[in-house]
Amino acid sequence: MSITKNLNQIKSGLPKEVTLIAVSKTKPNEVIQEAYDSGQRIFGENKVQELVQKYEDLPKDIEWHLIGHLQTNKVKYVAPFVNMIHAVDSMKLLKEINKQASKNERVINCLLQVKIAEEESKFGLSKTDTENVLNSEEVKQLTNIKIVGLMGMATNSSDESQVKEEFKSLYTFFKKFSILNSQFSILSMGMSGDYKIAIQEGSTMIRVGSTIFGGR
Repeated sequence: MSITKNLNQIKSGLPKEVTLIAVSKTKPNEVIQEAYDSGQRIFGENKVQELVQKYEDLPKDIEWHLIGHLQTNKVKYVAPFVNMIHAVDSMKLLKEINKQASKNERVINCLLQVKIAEEESKFGLSKTDTENVLNSEEVKQLTNIKIVGLMGMATNSSDESQVKEEFKSLYTFFKKFSILNSQFSILSMGMSGDYKIAIQEGSTMIRVGSTIFGGR
C-alpha cells in the first residue's frame, strides 16, 4: 500500500475549495513522515497526549488539528501550537481555549461541533445551543479564539440517503451564519467512508484516515 498513491488519488478528486486533513491518530511517525514527504501538511489527531508527542517529533511546519473530543483540563497542552480545534461542544471549553490561547499570545481557530447523527455516542451541541453560543455576547469577548465554522459527524450507517440528509441539514444551518460572517467559512464534515457524499453536500474540509493510511 502506497500512502503517496492514496493521497494523490484522493486529492485528484477534490474540488479546490476542499481541504484534506490526514487523520494520523494511532499511526507511527514514519508513516506520517511519508505522507509529509508526499506534500501533505495538515494532520488530525484525536488524543492530546499523542498530538503533543508528534508535534515534538515531527517537522514544525505541520499544521496540527485536534479533531477528537477535548477535555478542558487538557487544553493547556495543545494551546501553544495547535492550528485548529474541531470538536468544541461547550461554552466552558471555549472559555478555557481562550484563556490558554491568551497565555500563549495566540488566537486559536475553533469549530463548533453540531450533533447531527442519531447515534447516542456522538458528542456535539444541538442546533439551538450552537446558535446561542454564536449569538452570545460572552463569546464576542473571547478575543483569543476565532470560531471559523462548524464540524459534524453523520450517523455511521450504510443508508446513504440518511447520511446525505444529515450533511445537508448541517450545510443549510452553516450557510445561515456564513452569509453574515466572512470568517465563518469552514464546514468540516466527511470521513473515509462518507467524504464523497459530504463534499456533494457542501463540506469544505474532510477528515480522512484509513483511506490514506490503511486500516488500524
